[in-house]
Amino acid sequence: MEQGAIYEKIEKIKMPYRLLIWVGTLVVLAGVFTWLVVLPKTDTINRLEKDITRLEQRLTQAKIKARNLKKFREELAQVDAQFKEALRLLPDRKEIPSLLTAITRLGTESNLTFLRFSPRRERPRDFYVEIPVDIEVRGKYHDVAVFFDRVGRMERIVNILDVSMRPVKKNSNILNTKCVAVTYRFKGTRDESASKPKKKKKK
Repeated sequence: MEQGAIYEKIEKIKMPYRLLIWVGTLVVLAGVFTWLVVLPKTDTINRLEKDITRLEQRLTQAKIKARNLKKFREELAQVDAQFKEALRLLPDRKEIPSLLTAITRLGTESNLTFLRFSPRRERPRDFYVEIPVDIEVRGKYHDVAVFFDRVGRMERIVNILDVSMRPVKKNSNILNTKCVAVTYRFKGTRDESASKPKKKKKK
């Protein structure tokens, strides 16, 4: 069919029908475009939005964990520093004799005469060992107070307990003072192995 004949047929179509054909063509083209272009991209967009939401949630959780990790490291460093300070205040086994010697020197420097200085049996605790020492000294009240003050100022921990005083004779200002000085040392591996019950040898 010639092109001129086609134009003549189109011209014979009334204007309302032409508009309907034109609108219908647009609708068909729009549908084809939507089906072939928009819908596939919509699925991709929806998938990407879900992925972004999931990644944002993971990022938020990671930030929370990072903050908690920083806080945990700070607390761990603080506890470690406190533990090291505690170890510094608790002498080990080999330092105990020099510590006890230092206590007797403080008593002598305080003008006291030692009547008794007798370490008791050690008392194991959680991570340390108590070392009680029975002490009896003779001297004036002021000198005893100075001795106790000097012991309390020692770098190592020494507690004075169970203090009792009595004059050497009636109306005397010279006192016999009894007390228990308790010092401490760090519990080592030797203590733990010693506390374990020994296995009996099989006959």
